[in-house]
Amino acid sequence: MTRHDDDVLTTRQAAELLGVALRTVQLWVEAGALPAWKTAGGHRRIARDAVERLKQRQVQDMHAAPDPAVAPAEPARVRLLVVEDDADLLRLYALTVESWDLPIDLDLARNGFEGLVRLGEHPPDMLITDLMMPGMDGFRMLRALQAMKPLAQSMDILVVTALSPADIADRGGLPAGIESFTKPVPFSQLEQRARHLLAQKAADRAAEPAQFA
Repeated sequence: MTRHDDDVLTTRQAAELLGVALRTVQLWVEAGALPAWKTAGGHRRIARDAVERLKQRQVQDMHAAPDPAVAPAEPARVRLLVVEDDADLLRLYALTVESWDLPIDLDLARNGFEGLVRLGEHPPDMLITDLMMPGMDGFRMLRALQAMKPLAQSMDILVVTALSPADIADRGGLPAGIESFTKPVPFSQLEQRARHLLAQKAADRAAEPAQFA
């Protein structure tokens, strides 16, 4: 059945109708809470009747007596740490991540030593690191991180470097399970990884109450 234009909404239109932030609608879609599909051009579309049903539930919840014993759940967030010695590239990371309009807490470090300090202070969900840096380089930082197994296993670790795979192998290679990208920075792929992490977190939170039902 072909839907008419009035029957479908963009994510931005859905956010305006529901009175929530665009990123909230994106999270609901990623988590499957709001059914959506992609057009041939890769744009998300949401059925208007699904949005109307969700809006009706919001109205019902507003009129329901709140339970003071139940604290509202905070939205899922991803903590991202970028380790890179190029100051201009660090600024580009910051601007690009901000443009994704996702609930991401971004932290920056300029070498492996600073990276390990940030990792200890605020363990990230996702780590993006260069390899060739002054002082402690990315190779040494990653080897040190691998020794901290519980911490290393809890995050998505990606390398973005100007080195070729052969150059990396000549320098001893990377720890198992770490994916490497060659510069220029593949921001679209990094965004997809961040969105996937957010969707996982949102889904995990949605499933939590069922464990105690």
